[in-house]
Amino acid sequence: MPVMRNLIEEMVLDSVNELLKKEGVCDCEQCRLDVAAIALNSLPPRYVVTAKGASYVKADMLDLQKYIDIIGAVTKAIKLVKEHPRH
Repeated sequence: MPVMRNLIEEMVLDSVNELLKKEGVCDCEQCRLDVAAIALNSLPPRYVVTAKGASYVKADMLDLQKYIDIIGAVTKAIKLVKEHPRH
């Protein structure tokens, strides 16, 4: 059965986990999810259903600007959550 996935969400979650450690910010579940939600709200989704679609999107995401957009959105979200944590 096909499953719909947002590949941007997966990339953002990977970036959140990596950048929270580097920034020395709280990495509790609440803060991680807050950062991810804020970042995802500022990025366009990339939904796929098939492996072929996932391959196409992953190839498209190799564009440096798209990677920079994700890192930038996550970094801004980390700053916001660091200033106003909800835990």
